[in-house]
Amino acid sequence: MDRRRLLTVVAATALGPLGASLASAGTVNINPSKDNTLYQYDPADGDKSNALGMHFFVGVTAMKELRRGVLAFDIAGNIPPGSTITAVSLSANMSRAPSNTAYVAELHKVLADWGEGTSIAPGEEGDGAPATPNDATWRHRFFDTIFWTTQGGDFSATVSASQMIGGIGQYTWSSTQMVADVQGWLDNPASNFGWLMLGDEVDFLTAKRFDTRESTNPPVLAITYTPSGSPTPTGTPTATATPTATATPTATATSTVAATPTATAVVTPIDTPSPTSTPSSTATPTLVPRVTPTPRPRPTPVPRP
Repeated sequence: MDRRRLLTVVAATALGPLGASLASAGTVNINPSKDNTLYQYDPADGDKSNALGMHFFVGVTAMKELRRGVLAFDIAGNIPPGSTITAVSLSANMSRAPSNTAYVAELHKVLADWGEGTSIAPGEEGDGAPATPNDATWRHRFFDTIFWTTQGGDFSATVSASQMIGGIGQYTWSSTQMVADVQGWLDNPASNFGWLMLGDEVDFLTAKRFDTRESTNPPVLAITYTPSGSPTPTGTPTATATPTATATPTATATSTVAATPTATAVVTPIDTPSPTSTPSSTATPTLVPRVTPTPRPRPTPVPRP
């Protein structure tokens, strides 16, 4: 297999799982797992709720009573754990409004769990029905033993999303904070208590009615996500292909270049004078003068008689 074909096969193998992961990313549309209305408490009427009714309410009624809607969604049961949430939007249908006057409706993250019992409000459902066990009410998270810390619900002061609402029709909330909310609920399902919808509670007759999960037009939460474990497009192919294609030529070139200088440097004739012997062989000898012996005088011969 030549080098070009090898690189092609390696890259295709590495990118195969990535393509499959990217293809699995998408959007899921889910309806509420529960929804309800918190009807402002009136001692004369007692605690009201509407667990299984067709509608929830926000704003101020003609009787100057406050209404707040609560709704939650099963995030962990619909999105793979470890996924990254990239977009979120909530659509809800307003089916009745005493006035078309528009105002901003806000979503706030609920900070404690709440329930649905079996209550069903009669008529247009604006006045609620007597609460049943485990119903969420203005005072209770679960009627009639567990209370909110603050009447009217415990919710974050941070606005998760806001939308101008007026007359009857479909409305959508979407924001980066909603993305953060849903990501947090996916990563920590025990913290998922949904949102509270807050209407105009200052002006008179601002109540708006929205359809619940029990209706034929329930709220829809659209979530776009990317599954976990998707590798980056360039990381795996680069790491695999480079050493395979270049390992052999690199090793050959290195050994050839290193061999020649090593052989030349080591082989040295034995009789070649060492660089350190030169000063000794060229040093100037010290001349010692020779002493010429003085000739001893010979005695004068005495004539014989």
